[in-house]
Amino acid sequence: MTDSPVRTEGKLDSELRITEIFYSLQGEANTAGLPTVFVRLTGCPLRCQYCDTEYAFHGGERRTLDAILADVAGYAPRYVCVTGGEPLAQPACLSLLARLCDAGYHVSLETSGAMSVADVDSRVSKVLDLKTPGSGELQRNLWENLQYLNPADQIKFVICNREDYEWARMQLDLHRLSERVGDVWFSPSYGQVDATALAEWIVADNLAVRFQLQLHKLLWNDSPGH
Repeated sequence: MTDSPVRTEGKLDSELRITEIFYSLQGEANTAGLPTVFVRLTGCPLRCQYCDTEYAFHGGERRTLDAILADVAGYAPRYVCVTGGEPLAQPACLSLLARLCDAGYHVSLETSGAMSVADVDSRVSKVLDLKTPGSGELQRNLWENLQYLNPADQIKFVICNREDYEWARMQLDLHRLSERVGDVWFSPSYGQVDATALAEWIVADNLAVRFQLQLHKLLWNDSPGH
């Protein structure tokens, strides 16, 4: 059985493979702490060494967009986050994002930065994860994505060590990232770099970035459904 979209006429744009839909607190980015519905899509072409959602690589349940929208509406949320895996690996994700926006939700997209965001609805807040050398997937960064970002979007770096920090700091200057997006986030890779050390590096260098810890790890030990 394949985890790629079934190319049956009419189905590619109307169905998605879904790992889970759940209601929780947003754990990161600029809506952290706000109750949010998460729509987690199945599948990802990357294998970052620190990935915390490997359970979303395979399996899942094929759902129609109408069914997904109905599930989301059942929570009566203000905020919806489409995540993965890598949600943009499924073409119908673009239709889902547009329909969520049409329904009046504040919609965010968590994406690895390895898939083009050129066609993502302009109403969506894109949270783009630029892969550091320590991720093991540095070569997958699609740098042309930077031209499609705007002040409503965000960039995230997961820092695994001091070398990652220095690399991310260089990208910050090289690409003038703080001028492209509303927020640039530096997040310590859980269990790999001391969070206090990362905070102190940022302060010492007076970087124009925001430090973050992932609330869902602190509150629920990163268990599925949270």
